[in-house]
Amino acid sequence: MQRLRVLLADDHALFREGLAGIINGQADMEVIAEANDGLEAFIKAQELKPDLILMDVQMPGMDGLEATRQIKQILPGTTIVVLTVRDDDEKLFEALKNGAQGYLLKDIRSPEMLSMLRSAMRGEAALSPSMAGHVLAEFRRVSKYASAGMEDSDSTGLTEREQQVLLQASKGAIDKEIADTLNISINTVKTHIRNILAKLQVSTRREATKVARKKGLL
Repeated sequence: MQRLRVLLADDHALFREGLAGIINGQADMEVIAEANDGLEAFIKAQELKPDLILMDVQMPGMDGLEATRQIKQILPGTTIVVLTVRDDDEKLFEALKNGAQGYLLKDIRSPEMLSMLRSAMRGEAALSPSMAGHVLAEFRRVSKYASAGMEDSDSTGLTEREQQVLLQASKGAIDKEIADTLNISINTVKTHIRNILAKLQVSTRREATKVARKKGLL
């Protein structure tokens, strides 16, 4: 049996060591290389052309999302699954947009992770249950706005609070900073961000800012 050739990209050596032990213990998988950041992952992917890459999001230098985008441009046949601690809608949708086949949280159990990785190699989406729920919710929101004709600039209007949240996000403020500035909870900020992305039919805050400014909503 030919084993799947796996590249691990994570800036925590101890985590990589544990993950490599799990993967190398499988009859159908082997770790062929490890990377400490996105740039190293990009370089090694070009050299080794792995079948599967497990990619962390938050890494020094080039992060996992940008590395995913660049690797998929040159190696479209390589499967990339994000494995992260970040339960973040924006990161999830950006990862999928950049070509990731899955988005798994690091609290996943190893048997479930291995099953998800094999599913990803078959072309199926590999998503932690909570993240799968976010994707479905986003799909429903986008579908609702699309069916209601929300593509028109007049109908994509954001509420006053959503404009305030987006204005802060456009300045580079993180969720906690937005929450403190507007005196609302972080969960409320996340809800507003999801609604903004759905209304403007974009995947990231940066894209939302560009669209909102183009439509005169900021």
